[in-house]
Amino acid sequence: MTTQELPPLSGKVALVTGGSRGIGYGVAEALVARGDQVCITGRNEDSLKEAVERLGADRVIAVAGKAHDEGHQAAAVEQVMAAFGRVDFLVNNAGTNPVFGPMAELDLAVARKVYETNVISALGFAQQTWRAWQQEHGGAIVNIASVAGISASPFVGAYGMSKAAMINLTLQLAHEFAPVVRVNAIAPAVVKTKFAEALYEGREAEAAAAYPMGRLGVPRDIGGAAAFLTSDQSDWITGQTLVVDGGIFLNAGVH
Repeated sequence: MTTQELPPLSGKVALVTGGSRGIGYGVAEALVARGDQVCITGRNEDSLKEAVERLGADRVIAVAGKAHDEGHQAAAVEQVMAAFGRVDFLVNNAGTNPVFGPMAELDLAVARKVYETNVISALGFAQQTWRAWQQEHGGAIVNIASVAGISASPFVGAYGMSKAAMINLTLQLAHEFAPVVRVNAIAPAVVKTKFAEALYEGREAEAAAAYPMGRLGVPRDIGGAAAFLTSDQSDWITGQTLVVDGGIFLNAGVH
């Protein structure tokens, strides 16, 4: 979408963590497309710069840093406030999954890293946006969880465990931040991103065949869900986890 094709500014501002590529980029793209101004975060400055250029530098800024770093969390929110004067929406998408294997052999140091990046960082960003704007002015938070957090997830158990915690974090924040801020989660199945390549690379057709919708997810699928959960159309929805899975859970019944 070119700058000329963008709609008028909505007056709303979003912070999307892990927004330089994959699901985070899809979310940022959906929010920019409806008129929001957006700040994206990520570890790689070059990737962030490229994403800003694609999304539109007149509406998007980027702040580089590690999601679990409290200093980065504070700096990101400070820069959003300095650039746009508000932060209505927070989308906690930053995450990691550095290990593939059975839980019985899981390095506990790796488990701690996964939990720190996937859960504690989301809480930290939520605290920062709450204090900076949302507590007085309202808004919405969307946590990107996973179907791995609501079912057994062979060989990605640490990731699934962290996403289950993120779903519970969503419940806790939704209860505490009501009625001024709505907090919901999205639980995607496999989405075609670099992050998830190991789950389908070289066997996409086989992997997609298991889905009733006949395909794997793409970032815009999650972007559309996030746009809905940060819109006025979802004003009476909080504390929920929206499963966006192409129907894969339909296969869990008796056959």
